[in-house]
Amino acid sequence: MSAHRSPVGRRTLAALAGAALTTGALLPTSTAHAAEPINGGLVLAGGALADTDSAVYGSFLNLAGGASHARIGVITAASDVPADDPNADDPATCSNSVCNGNYYVHLLKNTYHAADAQWIPIDLDHISNNSSRTVVDQINSLNGFFFGGGDQSRLVQTLLKSDNSDSPALAAIRARFTAGAAIMGTSAGTTIANGRDMVTGGESWDSLRYGSHTSTSGGHPDDLSYRPQGGFNFFTSGLLDTHFATRGREGRITRLAADTGHNRAFGIDEDTALVVTNPGSANETDKIVGTHGVSILDLRTDTVGTHSGYWSIDNVKWSYLTDGDTYNPATWTATSTKPTFAPTGGTVGSRWSDVFSSPNSRADHPYRLVDMATELVNAGRSTHQYGISYESGPTFEADLTKGTGYRAWKSGSAVSFADLTTHLHVR
Repeated sequence: MSAHRSPVGRRTLAALAGAALTTGALLPTSTAHAAEPINGGLVLAGGALADTDSAVYGSFLNLAGGASHARIGVITAASDVPADDPNADDPATCSNSVCNGNYYVHLLKNTYHAADAQWIPIDLDHISNNSSRTVVDQINSLNGFFFGGGDQSRLVQTLLKSDNSDSPALAAIRARFTAGAAIMGTSAGTTIANGRDMVTGGESWDSLRYGSHTSTSGGHPDDLSYRPQGGFNFFTSGLLDTHFATRGREGRITRLAADTGHNRAFGIDEDTALVVTNPGSANETDKIVGTHGVSILDLRTDTVGTHSGYWSIDNVKWSYLTDGDTYNPATWTATSTKPTFAPTGGTVGSRWSDVFSSPNSRADHPYRLVDMATELVNAGRSTHQYGISYESGPTFEADLTKGTGYRAWKSGSAVSFADLTTHLHVR
């Protein structure tokens, strides 16, 4: 086993701290992440967000004061630059910082009727704009900021300084957020909202097998990697991961949380968002909006050990909340307006396979572990179900149990549950 694949141990890192600048500074250069109360809100989307998802986009514009008052800055620095996009000259197929910026500006103004939307001209070709007085003045005129998808490392490179302090542009965004501006992200634009230990890559099986690493290796592209310094620290209630159940990322975020000493993690599904009001305060409320759901993993009572000579974790409590449900981070409590669901009949079927929706499988198995959990929720006479990974050598198993604290809700086809006990180990 190479040195790269030696997993880090559980530990606690100091959180990034400091005071935010006020909006009056001409060229803010804050090295800190806001210590004063945040008056803005967050809309954290899991990626693959449909243009027609008015519930998610509407939540963002409402937090920005309503569409008629929303002045939105669009940040697409997570995208490739035009020179690296082979389709840069084709408006129908291009995907780069400039054309993506134009796309979101058009969507927000013409579909969702924002009062204004402007591209903020910062990308890998224009990093120096992060200290431009013109750009900072532009930011200070806005009350909402949309971070597009791509690669979160580009956002680190373009908006943070080499010492991990804020560029003037990011300091201005942070000051506007503190003062009441709304922030929305999708995919990488959501991941960058993390505090310390931001995930940067990896697949679930490799994460469980080899642990977490602070650097990447070309020879092991599926290893779990993360950035200890984190992202922009907009969201502080737990680790964040995106495209979550679609890509079976339950194993990777569980391993990262355990390795880095986090007690809680949020996994946001595609075309779904976590809408956060009063972020970072005792009054924070997280609401789920959209098509699928948000997973919340509670590791306060977990036990990390080994099973058959490989890493294992027991007693992780998994909640999966769907549209309209809410979560209170201060009390660790999930709430739903859906009717309580406690069926008395039905049993689970046979063992599931490919529970982590492996990219190596020839079959497409999105939402595999959620589907397995839903089967268990619907089976009133069963208290346990399990499934195995697609990969072998070793084969990892996911066990789910209706234990202490478990409860569920259902309305139509929408199923939510709280505190399913989860055990990941080698079978």
